[in-house]
Amino acid sequence: MGNGLYTFNDVTLLITHYNRSASLERLLNAFNRLNCTFAEIIVSDDASKADHFKRIQELQDEYGFNLLITHHNKGLGNNINKGQDAVKTPYTLYVQEDFIPKDAFPEHFTDALQLMDENPELDIARFYAYFKYPYLESFAKGFDRMKFKFWYPGYMKFYSYSDHPHLRRSTFFQKFGRYLEGVNGDKTEYNMCLSFLKNGGKGIFYHLFTTLFDQKNTSSEPSTADFRSSWTQRKNIFVRILRKVYLQYKFLKFSWDYLFYPKITNE
Repeated sequence: MGNGLYTFNDVTLLITHYNRSASLERLLNAFNRLNCTFAEIIVSDDASKADHFKRIQELQDEYGFNLLITHHNKGLGNNINKGQDAVKTPYTLYVQEDFIPKDAFPEHFTDALQLMDENPELDIARFYAYFKYPYLESFAKGFDRMKFKFWYPGYMKFYSYSDHPHLRRSTFFQKFGRYLEGVNGDKTEYNMCLSFLKNGGKGIFYHLFTTLFDQKNTSSEPSTADFRSSWTQRKNIFVRILRKVYLQYKFLKFSWDYLFYPKITNE
């Protein structure tokens, strides 16, 4: 694996970027090392600082990607929207700049493309996650199909969609709408999770979900999400009680929001 030539003429690689030009370079180098080529690479930048933007321009000369810019920071939703608007191919591989494809990626990405071609009802194929999606059924080629029913227990069932690396049809907006703008990234992702489910989204999930990508952040280009799990990992009884209360609140909130989330009508 990783030694062949993989040409994906029906796929645009869409990378969202903000102030992590070294991570962007690492990602582009990784796809080169794996001999992965795409119809086009789009880097959608959210008004990075001058030193990062200068480096992006240098990388553009080297890699020949289409660079989309904005003159002030507009958030993740706008950054994905403007990137997706520029895609001309039937499929989009969406990857944020702090991920790195592993050696196993090209082979299983090829499988995902084949499965999407053969099953037009599928909207996305997911390649990475922090946790295994809780309701899966065996599908094909190492992928499982995600299942959702409102009465399934737990709030994690609502995360059929994720901003983590995934393949999707470039008609995604027609079915699920655009990403919510003017809010933080978590709210943007949450809104798309609800739209995906409410509008009948269907997808597959690679069962060895930590083997295709790594997510890495350095001290000079840190993650903005490192705080999320720190309190949940503490062991004292008071924190465990708070965690149980919080998870029950999330379940009730997600359920309520899902019930009243409007469906998209294309009339």
